[in-house]
Amino acid sequence: MNSKILVPEINEYPETSLEKCIKDISFGDKDALSTLYNLTKTSVYGFALSILKNMHEAEDVLQEVYIRIYENASFYNPNGKPLAWILTITKNLAFMKLRKNRNHVDLNELHEILADHKEINNAENKILLASVFEHISDEERNILILHAVSGFKHREIAKILEIPLTTVLSKYNRTIKKIKKRMGEVKI
Repeated sequence: MNSKILVPEINEYPETSLEKCIKDISFGDKDALSTLYNLTKTSVYGFALSILKNMHEAEDVLQEVYIRIYENASFYNPNGKPLAWILTITKNLAFMKLRKNRNHVDLNELHEILADHKEINNAENKILLASVFEHISDEERNILILHAVSGFKHREIAKILEIPLTTVLSKYNRTIKKIKKRMGEVKI
C-alpha cells in the first residue's frame, strides 16, 4: 500500500493573495472575505475539527472565524504569515468552545476534512484513514493536520500550539512511525 494515500498534498497558499484579501476585508470588501474563505476553509475546518472532535462544533467555529476576521481585519499586521493569524483565531475560538461546553465526542469524523483530496476519495482509503486517526493522540493529530494539510513548518506549529519545537518534532516523527506501523497492520 502506498503511504502517499495517507498524506494529501500540502495546500499552497499565495501568502500575498491572502494578505491582500485581509487588507480588502478591512475596507469592508465582502467579496474578499468570500475569496479568503474559499482559500482557507479546509485548513480552518480541519484544525478546528482536530481540536473539537465534533463536526457541528467545528462548523460553528469555522463560521465564527470568518466573522472575527471580518470584524478584526484592520488589526491584522502584515508579516507574511496570514494563515498563521487565521489559525491562531481558529485555535482560540476552538479552545473557548471546549472550555464552554466541556463535552467531548469521539473522533470518527476527522477523515472527512480530507475527503476533498482525490488521493483518499475511495472507501478503502477512508477506512484506513479513520483507523489510523483512532490510534493517535489529539496533539499528534493536530500536529499532523497542521503540517500535512495546512503546510506549516514545525517551528510554526510550535508557535501555534504553544509547545516546544522539540516536542513538535518528536511527536510528528512518532506519529509517522505509528501511521506506518498501523498501515502494515490494517489490510483492506
